Amino acid sequence: MNDTVNNIIAYLKAVRLEWSKINWPERRQVIAETVFVIIIVFAFTVSVYLLDIIYKAVLGLIPTR
Repeated sequence: MNDTVNNIIAYLKAVRLEWSKINWPERRQVIAETVFVIIIVFAFTVSVYLLDIIYKAVLGLIPTR
């Protein structure tokens, strides 16, 4: 049991050491990239919607029996 506790403590110390090595981005960069992702997602959403409308119109021209 003592060995398990020591292993857990060693693991947590290693995690703490690695955590201090993380190079976090600046707030301005995070905001800019978030806005960029939102714009890209919006653009793709609109393009898929427009393609859906076009395909629906084209398929509506096909006569049915």
